[in-house]
Amino acid sequence: MSEYQFLNSYTFANGATVKNRIVMPPMTEKSAFENGVVSNDEIEYYRKRAGGVGIQITGCANVSDLGKGFEGELSVTKDRDIPQLSRLATAMKSQGAKAILQIFDAGRMTNTAVLRGEQPVSASAVKAARSNSETPRKLSEHEVEKIIKDFGSATKRAIQAGFDGVEIHGANTYLIQQFFSPDSNRRRDQWGGSLEQRMNFPVAVVEEVRRVVAKYASAPFIVGYRISPEEIENPGIRLDDTMTLIPRLIDTGIDYLHISLNKVWQSSLNDSTDNQPVIEKIQKVVDHKVPMIVVGQIIKPADAEKVMDAGFEFAAMGQELIREPNWVQKVVAGDEKSIRYELSPSDLDELSIPTPLWDFLNEAFKNTIHITTK
Repeated sequence: MSEYQFLNSYTFANGATVKNRIVMPPMTEKSAFENGVVSNDEIEYYRKRAGGVGIQITGCANVSDLGKGFEGELSVTKDRDIPQLSRLATAMKSQGAKAILQIFDAGRMTNTAVLRGEQPVSASAVKAARSNSETPRKLSEHEVEKIIKDFGSATKRAIQAGFDGVEIHGANTYLIQQFFSPDSNRRRDQWGGSLEQRMNFPVAVVEEVRRVVAKYASAPFIVGYRISPEEIENPGIRLDDTMTLIPRLIDTGIDYLHISLNKVWQSSLNDSTDNQPVIEKIQKVVDHKVPMIVVGQIIKPADAEKVMDAGFEFAAMGQELIREPNWVQKVVAGDEKSIRYELSPSDLDELSIPTPLWDFLNEAFKNTIHITTK
């Protein structure tokens, strides 16, 4: 067996133990049914990738009907979702991985077509600076409190379905980030205004999730949080804002922090004179109070081991696990030369890649997924 540090087990403070430090991060696969119920194709896709990694995290699942961001997205809005979610959790755990359900609300990052005629909603009626975006409706205080409860209800369903944890999606410009951002949150009530008040929504979501876990989970249940450290909008989230939020999240009770970046060692998007990697800045604030998951073009064993050498607890690889479901197994067997780093259309059935995911990869990730034919 190889002596890589990333093959070592890890035990969370709550007692949950994972078999190694490799994580399959949440990735959009657009393969659920129209109503958000898990499809059998999705179950097989996750089962195929469950054998090696220590943690598997689903693509995002919307916690409310107006929180749906795209077609083919998972739903955890109703009890009717639980049976198929349970089958998904069982498949993900079938070979020893911890199964984590990512829960989110898209906020303004959707459209009236996806919402079947309903107007998107957000912290404020501010349109995103992107093509084809729509002006959202400002959520009332009552609606804000209802969405917080929706995150709790989704967590209860995750527990009932047999997942080992949830990841609160506070990244990638979705609703939780919209409340934290001065770009999208122009409120002047308890949910907006100062930095302190813009932290209230993400903190309240974590508090509600933790409350539900304490009430309903009979075994150690992991609560993670995914965060995007910066925005390029002006005004927008800056690293100093994120460094203020992170200690609040830790104090509120998250079990891990997942840093969403395109490149794991990238530096600030807003300060070209600062060459220190963002994850190192965050690591100093976290100070191992909770483990960190880092992600972004981690492809080869040496890439994952570099993350371990730098003192991070988990390395997540996304696109590489689409191409190579047996990445960890091949490393363990000392068979690294057989790891595939390209994706052939002739291998789709073998890799259990659903057609909607294949179409999405060809649209959005053609330059990075390394497809062997043009």
